[in-house]
Amino acid sequence: MGGLALGGLAPAAYAATSIADAATIPALVIGTGYGGCVAALRLAQAGVDVHMVEMGMAWDTPGSDGKVFANTTTPDQRSFWLRTRTKQPLSNFLGFPIDKNIPKYTGILDAEEFSGITVYQGRGVGGGSLVNGGMAVTPRRETFGDVLPGVNADEMYNTYYPRANAELGVGMIDPAWFDSTACYQYARVGRKHAQRSNFPFVFVPTVYDWNYMKQEAAGTVPKSALAGEILYGNNYGKKSLQKTYIPKIRATGRVTISPLHRVSTVRPTTGGYTVTIEQLNTTGDVVATKQVTAAKVFFAAGSVGTSKLLVKLKATGALPNLNGEVGKGWGDNGNVMCGRANHMWDPTGPLQSSIPTLGIDNWAAGGAFAEVAPLPTGIETYASFYLSITKTPHRAAFSWNAAANRVDLSWQTAWKQTSITAAKTIFDKINSKEGTIYRTDLFGIYKIWGDHLTYHPLGGAVLNRATDSYGRLHGYPGLYVVDGALIPGTTVVNPFVTITALAERNIEKIIATDL
Repeated sequence: MGGLALGGLAPAAYAATSIADAATIPALVIGTGYGGCVAALRLAQAGVDVHMVEMGMAWDTPGSDGKVFANTTTPDQRSFWLRTRTKQPLSNFLGFPIDKNIPKYTGILDAEEFSGITVYQGRGVGGGSLVNGGMAVTPRRETFGDVLPGVNADEMYNTYYPRANAELGVGMIDPAWFDSTACYQYARVGRKHAQRSNFPFVFVPTVYDWNYMKQEAAGTVPKSALAGEILYGNNYGKKSLQKTYIPKIRATGRVTISPLHRVSTVRPTTGGYTVTIEQLNTTGDVVATKQVTAAKVFFAAGSVGTSKLLVKLKATGALPNLNGEVGKGWGDNGNVMCGRANHMWDPTGPLQSSIPTLGIDNWAAGGAFAEVAPLPTGIETYASFYLSITKTPHRAAFSWNAAANRVDLSWQTAWKQTSITAAKTIFDKINSKEGTIYRTDLFGIYKIWGDHLTYHPLGGAVLNRATDSYGRLHGYPGLYVVDGALIPGTTVVNPFVTITALAERNIEKIIATDL
C-alpha cells in the first residue's frame, strides 16, 4: 500500500499563505527548492519561526483535467513560466518543429534565456524537484575534490550524503524487474550498446517510488512515469520535495509559505534586513508590494535566482559590501544532449518510462557521464537519447546591466564544444561499433548536439569565495546562501543530492553557531 498512498494526489503540503506587509520574521527563506527546504526544516526543528517565499505557484490544485501537472506530450498553460509559446528542450522531431502556442501563465518550467544558453528551472513550491528526472546521484568519492574543494569529504560521505539520501527517499530499481519490463527496453538497448563498446555501465539511484511504477506497469494505478510525465511535473510516483521535506516542514508548525511572491530588494536595517517582496498573479503581474523585516535571510532561489538577486543588490547599492566574487564561478555542469539512430533490429520501445535509471560512466577516461534518457513519444522511434554531464573548464559570470535594468550572463555557446568533444568519446565509439549514426532532427534542422541549454545550473555565489565555508555571505552577518549557487559549476553527476547534502552540512553549523 505504500506506493498507493504516496501515489494519490497529495493534499496541500502546507497552508499556502500570503505574507503580511510590515511583518517581522526571525528567518526568511527565499525559494523552496532543495537548499531552501533543508534550511527551513532544520531551523524550524531548532525552534525558529520561518517564512518561505516562492516565486512560483503551490501546485496543489488539480486543473480541468483532474491533474495538477500537464503531460509532457500535450503541454498547456501549466507547462511554462510566463511564455506564450513552449520552448521544449527537444525542439524538433522527424524534421518538424514541435513547440506550440500556449496562454501566458505562471507555469512550472522556466526556460530562462541568456546570451549563449537557455537555463531550465522549476517554478513552484518544491523548486527543481518538481521538474527534474529524479536521478539521485552521489558523486564518486574520488571526484569530490573537483566538486567542493575545501569541504571535508569524510563528513560529507559519512554524515551528510547519507542524511540527504534518506530524507529524499532515494532508492534503486530492482534489476530483475528492469530486465523484464517493457518500459525500460530503451535503457536495455543503451546498456547493450555501451557494453559492446566496453564502457562502464551503472544503475543510477532515483527518487521514484519503484513499487508504484510496478503497479503502473500492471495497470492497477494511474500512470505517471509510464504516461511520460517528467518535464512539467509528475502527478503520482515521483518523490519530489512535495512528498519528502515539505510535509516535515509543515509538521513543525513553525513554517509558513507564500507562493507567487518574488523578492526584489534586501537592505540592512536595525535588527536585520528590510526585504521588499512583490506578490504576483498567474499572468505575472505585480498585484501588491510588501516590506517585511527579517533577522536572518537565506538565499535559496536556485543558482540563477540567487546569483541574479545578489548581483543586482550589490550593483544597485542595496548590499554594496558584498565581495567581488558574487556572480562568478557559474557553470552548466557540462550538459549536452544527443540522439542516435539505431538499426531496425534494435527497437527502443513505444512505451518508455520517463525516469532514467542508467548511466554510461566514461568520466575517468573521457570526462563524460551520460544518462540513457527516455524519449517518451508513445511511438517506436528506434532512437537512443542521452543527456551527458561533462568535464568543462568554462565558468561564466553574472553582471548588472544598468541600461537594460537586468542581470546578464557571460556564457558563450562556443564553450559547449568542450562538452561535445567529451561526449563524443562515448558516442563516436558506439556509433562506430554499431554501424549507427547521430540523429540530426531533434534540436533543429541538421543539428546533432543539444548544446544550447543546461538543466543543472551551478555557481554564482561560490562557497569559500562569495561566502565563507558554510554559506555566510561576506560583509553581511545574517545573510546566507544555501542552494546550488554555492557549488562551483559542476557536480560531475546530477546535482540535487549534493545540493541537499551541502545544505544539511551548512545549516547544522549555522544553527549551532549563529542562533
